[in-house]
Amino acid sequence: MAGEQPIGYSGQAFSLQGEKSRFTLPPAFRKAVTESSGDRILCLSKHEKWPCLTGFGLSRRSALEAQIDREEERALRLGRDFDRDLRALQLYGFSELPFDASGRFVMPEHLAELGQMDRGVYFQGAGAFFTLWNPEELYRMGEGWEGAQAACRQLEAEALAKGKKG
Repeated sequence: MAGEQPIGYSGQAFSLQGEKSRFTLPPAFRKAVTESSGDRILCLSKHEKWPCLTGFGLSRRSALEAQIDREEERALRLGRDFDRDLRALQLYGFSELPFDASGRFVMPEHLAELGQMDRGVYFQGAGAFFTLWNPEELYRMGEGWEGAQAACRQLEAEALAKGKKG
C-alpha cells in the first residue's frame, strides 16, 4: 500500500431504513469503502465522543496502531495515564458488514441501539471516516453543527418525499 493515496470521505447523504434494518450506503461512500476494503466490506463502530456511528473501509485498520502510539505519546508528555489495551479494544472493536452492489447493508442490532438508528441515517463525510447519525441526535448538537444539520434536514425531507411517492 506504500505510495497509495489515503481514502477520503466527503459529502452528505441520507438513507431511510428499509425492511429488516437495511440501510443503503450512498454511492460516493460506497465507492470509497470498496476501494479501501478491496471488497464490499463496511466497518462500523460507535463514535468515541459523539452520539453517532463511524464508518470506514478496511484500509484504515493499518493506521490504528500508529494512532494508538500517538495518543500514548501525547498522554505521557502531558503526564496523563494511558490504557493502551483499552484504547486498542475501542479502536479495533468495529463490526465488518458486507454490502451488496446497490450499497444495501443490514445494521446489527447492537449498533442500531448505540447509534439510536430507528428510521433514517444521515451520512456526513469526515476525511478518514464518515459519521452516521440519527437526525434527531444531530439536531441536538450545538454550535458548529449548523451546516450538517441544514444538509440533514434537506436530505431527510427529500428522502421522505421520495419514499411517499414510491
